[in-house]
Parts: sequence; C-alpha cells; structure tokens
Amino acid sequence: MSSSPSSSVVAARKAIADQLVEIRKDAGLKGGELSALCGWHPAKTSRIQSGKAAPSEDDIRAWCTACGAGGRIPDLIAASRAADSMYQEWRRRNSSGMRLAQEKVISDYERTGLFRIYVSNVLPGFFQTAEYATALMQSITDFQGTPNDVAAAVPARLARAQLMYTGTRRFAVLIEEWVLRTRIGSAEDMAAQLRHLLTLTSLPSVSIGIIPAGRPRAIWPLEAFYLFDDQRVAVETLTAKVNVLQPREIADYLRAFRGLSDMAVYGVRARALITDAIASLE
Repeated sequence: MSSSPSSSVVAARKAIADQLVEIRKDAGLKGGELSALCGWHPAKTSRIQSGKAAPSEDDIRAWCTACGAGGRIPDLIAASRAADSMYQEWRRRNSSGMRLAQEKVISDYERTGLFRIYVSNVLPGFFQTAEYATALMQSITDFQGTPNDVAAAVPARLARAQLMYTGTRRFAVLIEEWVLRTRIGSAEDMAAQLRHLLTLTSLPSVSIGIIPAGRPRAIWPLEAFYLFDDQRVAVETLTAKVNVLQPREIADYLRAFRGLSDMAVYGVRARALITDAIASLE
C-alpha cells in the first residue's frame, strides 16, 4: 500500500485489518497457524494485522477461507476497494491513458452543487483552454511514462467546463497569483488562456479570487484541493489524488479555504492581476 497524507485512508485500512484480526480470533487460530493455512510467512500476517501492509483480494479470500468465514469475503473486498479509491496513484489511474480517467470524473462533478477550489500550481480543469490543457497533459504524460492519448483526453477534460453554464452549480475558485505567471505551453497559448480566464470572471456561477504574491500569509501555500459540497475533498499531490472523507479533515479544509479566501482579491483587482500577467507575455 502506498503511503497517504490522509488519515481517512489510514483509518479505512485499519478498519479492514481489525476485522481480519477479529475473524482469526473467532476461528481460534494463532497468527502462525493462520499463516501456515494460507501458505505464507508469519511476517505477512503480522504486517496485515498491524495495517502496515494492505491485503490483496486474494489475501482476503485465503484468510477468510482458512478461518471458515467465507461469508465475510464480499464485504471485506468491497471495503478494500473503497479504501483503494481514497488513494489513487496517478500512474495507476492513467495506466491506459488519460481519457478514461477524465471521463470518469464527470458523473461526480454533476452531483456537486458547490465547488470550492484552491490551486497553487496550474489553473483548474474547468477553466482550461484546449491549448493549455494539451501542453499540461502532455507534460504529465511524459513525466509519468503512461500511454499517450492526450489528443483524446483533452476534449474529455474540456467537457467538464459545460457544468459552469448549465444548472445551478456554483464555483468558488482561489488562484495563487504565480499560477497566472507560470507559463504552460507557448507564450501565445498562455496569453489566450489568461484572456479566457478574464471572460470567466463575468459568469454568474463563478467567483474567482486571486491571492497576490506579496500578500502577508495567514494560511501558507497548500497543495491544490477541490471541495465537493461539504462531502469530499480531492487533494492533488505529485504522485496521487487523495480523496478525504473524514468530517474532521473536511472541516480543516473548509477552514483553510475561508482563510485563503480572506487573503484573495476579487472583481476589478483580480482582473487587474490577470491583465498584468497577460501584458508580461506580450
């Protein structure tokens, strides 16, 4: 199991480990006896029970079968898959290319009424032009070494932008000023992207705040995160997307978003920062 910055993932894995320990004890087996029945080293049983190693689906089947608890297998496998979905390694997620991954997120997005988005690295997918998305996704594909289907993945990413123009969804987006000055693609492509961003500031469904680079920080720069209503937070790291589900962690992200919002400028002042970034490219 990959390490995760979220205690949600740790708690989910620990719950599975605790259930496996309970099943072993109910069967009257010691760790060594279970290991022998499963055909693996006792150290593996110890790692699974402590939560240091995530059991595979085959491990769960072998464990439950050895303990005469075959009826527990479906629920434990379902719980394991749910824990896996909390921590999605980018290389694994994009193992067949980026198009399918882009298409899968649309249904989640359609169910969300209020998006709170903070970005400290690149503009959010909702806001991206085709040229910006192409340059960004090509660099990600090259870095990860995954199959190159960028030409097919870009339209799938751009499709989510339609959510800003339909329904009653609202988008509150905070952008660090340096994101405006971080060139993705050519200077012409970046200028076009920023001009598109200017047009989005007039949408009634969208609130865009820019955090000036020289602003004193009440909240330090964070990793990019997306709040879906008050139900889930998607945190984007270099290697993975972490889905945060625990209420106390969601509350921390909501508090951080409020603090970041207080440092941002909006309206005319935000548009002035975008215009200045365009001028620096021309």
